[in-house]
Amino acid sequence: MAGLGGLRRFAEDFKEREKKMPVYFFGHGSPMNGIEDNEFSRGWRQVGQSTELPSAVLCISAHWLTQGTHITAMEAPRTIHDFGGFPKALYDIQYPAPGSPELAAEISKTIKSTKTGMDHEWGLDHGTWVVVKEMYPDALIPVLQLSIDYNKPAQYHYELARELATLRKRGVLIMGSGNMVHNLRMIGWDMPDRGFDWAEEINEVMKNKIISRDHKSLTDYGSLGSAAKLAIPTPDHYFPLIYTLGLQEQNEGTEFFNDKAVMGSVTMTSVKISS
Repeated sequence: MAGLGGLRRFAEDFKEREKKMPVYFFGHGSPMNGIEDNEFSRGWRQVGQSTELPSAVLCISAHWLTQGTHITAMEAPRTIHDFGGFPKALYDIQYPAPGSPELAAEISKTIKSTKTGMDHEWGLDHGTWVVVKEMYPDALIPVLQLSIDYNKPAQYHYELARELATLRKRGVLIMGSGNMVHNLRMIGWDMPDRGFDWAEEINEVMKNKIISRDHKSLTDYGSLGSAAKLAIPTPDHYFPLIYTLGLQEQNEGTEFFNDKAVMGSVTMTSVKISS
């Protein structure tokens, strides 16, 4: 439990701001984007440079799937290298951002629809650190992860996200990290800079639904046709988008960046929601 000094510091660091933070969905793609200087990593850097400095980052990553909902609550989350077969340089990367047990406890209280477990084991997986280290390379801003209860449908996650809305006014940058189109079984190794026709098609459909705020169709993604079934064979990389959309308020618009298909069956398309 935080002492009196910790509570005072929390109240000061996370006091309400005049303007709420934007919300992001990042297509994170290959872990190699964590060591390559490419159009995607440069896009992430631009986000960090153009966004008001947050009091903390809360990430919903495709790579932390749990039974129930949990939040990282340690002082110093570890850097998780949750992949195999990549160069040693990628495994050598550490992103020593602090955590915030006080913010974790506040988020747990904010979420009313389910009990949120305080996690002291997980850390920051590559869905988080590959992106955030480009945004905030000094690793001074607290970074937390909220897990995805993989037993629940998209609508559940959409509604849970709405409970997080007040955090935006306290300087917390909330981001989903996955991919709108993500089918590793159909990777096209001979097409590194483009997508299959079906991948390009469904990516445009999703973008149009996002622009028109048709969140109902996006949560009921099985109704989007055969291309959606190819794009989302499992919803792990798709659910982070649902969290981002759940946080969109009535007067807010959308912007796309890093909008590109790679390796045939993955799209890096990313979304910014702001007023």
